[in-house]
Amino acid sequence: MLFSVHFLLLCFALPLLVLCAEDYYKVRLHPSMPLSKQLTHNPQLLGVSRTAGEREIKKAYRTLSKKYHPDKNPGDETAKQKFVETAEAYEALSNPETRKIYDQYGHEGLQQHKQQGGRQQGGHDPFDLFSRFFGGGGHFGGGQRRGPNLEVQLHVPLKDFYNGADKTFEIEKQMICDACEGSGSADGHVETCSQCSGHGMVIQRHQIAPGMYQQVQMQCSKCNGKGKQVKRPCKTCGGSRVVRGKETYTVTIEKGAPKGGRIAIDSEGEQSPDYEAGDLVVTLLEKEAALWDDEKERNDGNFMKRKGKDLFWREVLSLREAWMGDWSRNLTHMDGHVIQLSRKRGEVVQPGLVEIVKGEGMPIYHEHLDAAAGEEFGSLHVEYLVVLPDKMDKSMEKEFWDVWDKHRRKAAIDLEKEQGRPKRRDEL
Repeated sequence: MLFSVHFLLLCFALPLLVLCAEDYYKVRLHPSMPLSKQLTHNPQLLGVSRTAGEREIKKAYRTLSKKYHPDKNPGDETAKQKFVETAEAYEALSNPETRKIYDQYGHEGLQQHKQQGGRQQGGHDPFDLFSRFFGGGGHFGGGQRRGPNLEVQLHVPLKDFYNGADKTFEIEKQMICDACEGSGSADGHVETCSQCSGHGMVIQRHQIAPGMYQQVQMQCSKCNGKGKQVKRPCKTCGGSRVVRGKETYTVTIEKGAPKGGRIAIDSEGEQSPDYEAGDLVVTLLEKEAALWDDEKERNDGNFMKRKGKDLFWREVLSLREAWMGDWSRNLTHMDGHVIQLSRKRGEVVQPGLVEIVKGEGMPIYHEHLDAAAGEEFGSLHVEYLVVLPDKMDKSMEKEFWDVWDKHRRKAAIDLEKEQGRPKRRDEL
């Protein structure tokens, strides 16, 4: 009877405890609020939905564990606590059994499960978990060997350099095997190599002459220099401890960012259990606009050319427009606003003339604002090209010739005389 009463009390109490416990799924972080204040008022952890899959939970852990790692927040005890709690949340949600218990009964339900001999929660070293994801012994630097940076190129259209944008892309890289957590063993059991005693190297003697020997240090052939062996290799990675996998990233391109600019994403390079992952370095390259691009996204500005803070455009005029004026053009810029080019009647445009429109070039990148003397945008350089007709009919040709010949006789300048050229023999 007493057992039944206790059981009923537990059933009523656990749902209430769920409401009071920290939520391992959610997170509400505000960039403008100090980190310590955020964590004091918002104890929620991973920032994923309750229907999130394994991949999404891993991605959330990877992001937050790097953000709150003590090596990146020296002396910040609040961040350190957040790092520990993030690891605890991941270990609870990454296991189907403990996740089901947490979804039904919350934090206290996990504690009850632990006391009853279930999978231990919160007892693992958070730095060990971190090292399984990123290598390097669970720390940034700290004397650990660091792997090379992973270099990738991202081609983006000019309008994204002009307007700024968040670009998402996918790459394939070497990753620590999730199935064996980087051990290479299917059962998690790793033994010290009996041939090299865990050193990875062995000493061999070679006879170079009668009675003379040379000692040579060589890589252990039994463990391939690893110092350790597994009896049952992991089926996923074949005992190599790493696999090739795809990962998705998002980078922010700021307005006016330079072509060839580089964005580094911390510790997202090639992974290995033997070293700390290097950075993923993204180089921004400009993608040429094409006529077959999406019609809705296409405008005049997409086909402009960039040089530093200035933009360049070629505007084509007919002979009548260049000679007589009385025309206007509307250029749609990359953010949708319109620039008007025009000439009044009688205003002549010489072929090759370059008109400079102030304030219609590229946004000044924030790193160059001080040198730009208060400018926020560069200039737009418009070069005018004049297209002549291929041919004219006889009547039009005669009328134009008579008009030009009359004007030439009346007001034209003798270019040969102006330039001081000698007369031809037939004119003497």
